[in-house]
Amino acid sequence: MAFQVGSAFLDACVLAVLSNEDMYGYVLTQKMREATDISESTLYPVLRRLQKSGYLTTYDQPFQGRNRRYYAITEEGKLKVEAYRRDWTDYKNRVDQVMFGGLQDE
Repeated sequence: MAFQVGSAFLDACVLAVLSNEDMYGYVLTQKMREATDISESTLYPVLRRLQKSGYLTTYDQPFQGRNRRYYAITEEGKLKVEAYRRDWTDYKNRVDQVMFGGLQDE
């Protein structure tokens, strides 16, 4: 992707993905790669920040003799992702105006 992505974009995408279902880190990384070029070393600090903010929680589940750490969105996280979605729609519409339709005279 030619455009830089910031922390708010990554936060919004992680919360949006996790609003559909709980996931462990590897699967979450693969889902995130559908939208942006992200490595696990970039994703884990995002997950820690979201957890510290109260938007995510974690739990472990055994898998083939090892534990997998799953990430789940909290109620507070669900409210935050809805706010991000509203902000994204507004931002996207304004950028689309500039990129595809020109600025409207007011």
